[in-house]
Amino acid sequence: MKNDILIVNKSGIRLDKFLADNIDEYSRTQLQKYIKNGYITVNGEIKPTNYSVNQNDQIQIDISEINDNVEFIEPQEIPIDIIFEDDEIIVINKQAGMTVHPGKGNIDGTLANALAFHCKQLSDINGPVRPGIVHRLDQDTSGIIVVAKTNYAHIKLAEQFSNRLVKKVYFGITWGYWKEKEGLIDQPIGRKRNDPTSFMVNLTGKEAQTNFQVVKESQYFSHVNYFPETGRTHQIRVHSAFCGNPIIGDAKYGGGLSRMKGYMPEISRKMELLFKIVQRHILHAQKISFMHPRSKKTMSFEADLPIDIYDIINKIESLNV
Repeated sequence: MKNDILIVNKSGIRLDKFLADNIDEYSRTQLQKYIKNGYITVNGEIKPTNYSVNQNDQIQIDISEINDNVEFIEPQEIPIDIIFEDDEIIVINKQAGMTVHPGKGNIDGTLANALAFHCKQLSDINGPVRPGIVHRLDQDTSGIIVVAKTNYAHIKLAEQFSNRLVKKVYFGITWGYWKEKEGLIDQPIGRKRNDPTSFMVNLTGKEAQTNFQVVKESQYFSHVNYFPETGRTHQIRVHSAFCGNPIIGDAKYGGGLSRMKGYMPEISRKMELLFKIVQRHILHAQKISFMHPRSKKTMSFEADLPIDIYDIINKIESLNV
């Protein structure tokens, strides 16, 4: 993370604990080290790890997670699907397969590169390599992402995300019937010890809450709407797998071809035909609602399901699976 900003929404919590509860990338021990070394400041000042945060404190984080030689975003003429744009924000329907910003081993071809080409101005709160980025979507998750053009808009949007005022709806296709057709998955999430790129439900992890509603079921698959209350890394994917219904195409969390083991040969053959068009985990950020940072009006946006998801829905119906 480089030049991230967090807005405190609850007073009386230790600084290191607040950060550990809100940042997935680093352990509490690592965060304590960064606080002591001055990489994390509160309202522009270095504070001890046991500093008790106050509501609306602004915590500035300057921890580089990318190659130190990358100091700027190269503007690249990459097509982006713009849903809305004004002087403060831009709302994008991100395609699957596109990374939001550069990281290790992935220095270009990102949404940030495309935004740098398209926009004359973007917020720089998150540093030069993540211009305008307020929140993220996984690389293979398609759908709506909101970008800040100004620092003012960035701060106001960050406050809404921190205070859980942004309402989001995701659509996914999962394996199997759900035992419950709607409800709340309230299970903490932590990083796997043996795989730092994966997460799991862990009682010592960070608070994570996902509401869900099954909207359609077939014999082997279900269409599900997800309404996340928190924004942990891979949250929906982890919670769905925890319920025994991993998202199809999500090999990291048990939703890949290996899931077919144990099915009758006839069904397995149908599944193989389906997976010829499944090139990613089938999760789409379909709707978002928030307050415009300048006008204060509530804004809602929706991104239609992409063609690949429609193709998969039609294939499931035609194969009667």
